[in-house]
Amino acid sequence: MAKLTKKQKEALSKYDPGQQYSLEEASTIVKDITNVKFDASVDLDVRLGVDPRKADQMVRGVVALPHGTGKDVKVLVLCTPDKEEEAKEAGADYVGLDDYIAKIEGGWTDIDVIITMPNVMAKVGRLGRVLGPRGLMPNPKSGTVTLDVGKAVREVKAGKIDFKVDKFGIIHASIGKVSFTPEKIQENARELINTISKLKPASSKGTYFKSIHLSSTMSPGVKVDKGSIQGI
Repeated sequence: MAKLTKKQKEALSKYDPGQQYSLEEASTIVKDITNVKFDASVDLDVRLGVDPRKADQMVRGVVALPHGTGKDVKVLVLCTPDKEEEAKEAGADYVGLDDYIAKIEGGWTDIDVIITMPNVMAKVGRLGRVLGPRGLMPNPKSGTVTLDVGKAVREVKAGKIDFKVDKFGIIHASIGKVSFTPEKIQENARELINTISKLKPASSKGTYFKSIHLSSTMSPGVKVDKGSIQGI
């Protein structure tokens, strides 16, 4: 068995890995046990009682986090010339079409979100092999394929994120930074959890929320007591 580092021992002295904590307590603990020198991301992992292999049990959605993610999200808008000014005024970092499609085909993916329009999806669609594995492919369900590109950019910049259950039945999402107050971490987590709750598939039987963990970059996970969260 590997020996624990000094930082790991220090973290374990502040909480019990086998114990469940209220969301309020977990939001404080995750800050206390984070020892990295940068502003680490705070992540929420939710294991669901669904079978993602079945199309009618795929849980996917979008949520506007009340306090944003704390991350400067780089947005590329692929649009027609008449929409370029709207996208720029909304705060898009990169705006264009054919030139950026060529850049992406050449391997450029230094962006976090791509927003595009229905009438240019035929061009964007051929980027699927590059964008798909990186989770960057625009999708109408996540609001990233729209005619209202300005609104979409503003929402993403304000903290709107999309999430999807993976093949193991887990939703993993970054919901803030350790520099956030425990209250902000808690409120962002609650908003995501409540959104996931509303998306429960009708065909999903048994326990929907199997487990919930809160963690940060390089920190151990803190088990969240599901009973501390109303409405799930």
